[in-house]
Amino acid sequence: MATIVPSVSWPGACWTLLVCCLLTPGAQGQEFLLRVEPQNPVFPVGGSLLVNCSTDCPSSKKIILETSLSKELVDNGTGWAAFQLSDVTGNSRILCSGYCNGSQITGFSDITVYSLPERVELAPLPSWQPVGQNLTLRCQVEGGSPRTSLTVVLLRREEELSRQPAVGEPAEVTATVPTSRKDHGAHFSCRTELDMKPQGLGVFWNTSAPRQLRTFALPVTPPRLVAPRFLEVEKSSPVNCILDGLFPASEARVYLALGDQMLNVTVTNHGDRLTATATARADQEGAREIVCIVILGGERLEARENLTVFSFLGPILNLSDLSAPEGSIVTVSCMAGARVQVTLDGVATAAPGQPAQLQLNATESDDGRSFFCSATLEVDGEFLYRNSSVQLRVLYGPKIDRATCPQHLKWKDKTRHVLQCQARGNPYPQLRCLKEGSNREVPVGIPFFVNVTHNGIYQCQASSSRGKYTLLVVMDIEAPNSPSVPVVLAVLVIVGVVTVVVALMYVFREHKRSGRYHVRQESTSLPLTSMQPTEAMGEEPSRAE
Repeated sequence: MATIVPSVSWPGACWTLLVCCLLTPGAQGQEFLLRVEPQNPVFPVGGSLLVNCSTDCPSSKKIILETSLSKELVDNGTGWAAFQLSDVTGNSRILCSGYCNGSQITGFSDITVYSLPERVELAPLPSWQPVGQNLTLRCQVEGGSPRTSLTVVLLRREEELSRQPAVGEPAEVTATVPTSRKDHGAHFSCRTELDMKPQGLGVFWNTSAPRQLRTFALPVTPPRLVAPRFLEVEKSSPVNCILDGLFPASEARVYLALGDQMLNVTVTNHGDRLTATATARADQEGAREIVCIVILGGERLEARENLTVFSFLGPILNLSDLSAPEGSIVTVSCMAGARVQVTLDGVATAAPGQPAQLQLNATESDDGRSFFCSATLEVDGEFLYRNSSVQLRVLYGPKIDRATCPQHLKWKDKTRHVLQCQARGNPYPQLRCLKEGSNREVPVGIPFFVNVTHNGIYQCQASSSRGKYTLLVVMDIEAPNSPSVPVVLAVLVIVGVVTVVVALMYVFREHKRSGRYHVRQESTSLPLTSMQPTEAMGEEPSRAE
């Protein structure tokens, strides 16, 4: 009985041994087999294989292995031999042969090798792919066998887009797919599948490096540029550039420029809207152009607006004295730039660039008076306006308005009243009302309780740094039991008449010798004078003053 070499093993696989043989008649009609192990093996290309040839024929002395592959006898014995095959790069059939009782016996086995592709590569994708346009994917495959079992699959993420056999060397597989916004940022790849399941193995995969796709969409309309038509020298003004319908707005690049000056841009986006904001500033007069450029997907959209940089000096409005004393002369002047027309209190100058001026004698009524100066500048057919104002302060002494401060007040005892007196002046005066003889002060403009002790004459005095002004106010407080007004008046009349009569009698007695008397017309107290003797003789008398 021949010794059988154990089954050949290969890293990662275990091969099942089958026997294929030719029969040779032996003694008493017995037939003997020549076995080749492993039978029909499958293993990776370039590997090695230990082959065992054996028979049960007792007369078989030598067994050989016929193959074009590189071989080496490992060991042998009666009825068997073992060979090492190395660097198996292709499919091959090996044949074992020997002699039994003078007759040749043979056995064979088919060797199948497989290999994974050496290169699986997805062609580079466009830097940017317009949304809605078809994208062509190309995958190249080099190597891989058996080709009949090799398939190429094109993928978007894990989604299978196309499945095709690998044909040719190298094999190239293409597929065309539409693109959308959802494809932005998606990874595409290709994968080879070597199906060795019919040979008792599995499916071997080999995947290319993924490539990322970026899609974009641009609107039909250009950006909307919001910028001023005019910009004053050394003044700042915001500039906005807005574009709707941009995808993906977050990856767009925006440039804003004023002439050849690049502006610092702040970009914000919300959905498909992009807004770029910058601040424009110029140091010299002249015509400029503001440009907004939006770049996405290698394409650009732009907007342009004209801008004029101008210089507008004025109006400069001055008073010769902001706080002028009453009665002084005040000069009001207004001036502006060379091309600016000024108007002072409604009166325009004869030509642009000329100053305007007026003078006045400051009075109390001018206190708080405002003077207005307007300036007009024409820029590219447009009129620009500016205004300035200044207020005059006239310093005048304190005064009390008699119309608002009654000089005779008649109030009842034990009642509440308000002394309504108002003073004016600049600076604003302090107003106090003090009773003559006692300096008793009563509040002004504030309710207070009145009694008979308030009877009397009060000096209401307004005072400031510009002087003093005094007004007398009489307070007549009527007690609850005091006689009525007609009675009081009657008593006063009687007392007055008695006084006059007594005075006349006294004068009559003192001048009784003269015999003639007359009354001086210009005196309201009706004094009496006596005539001198010369007057009786026709001479004009002299009057005592």
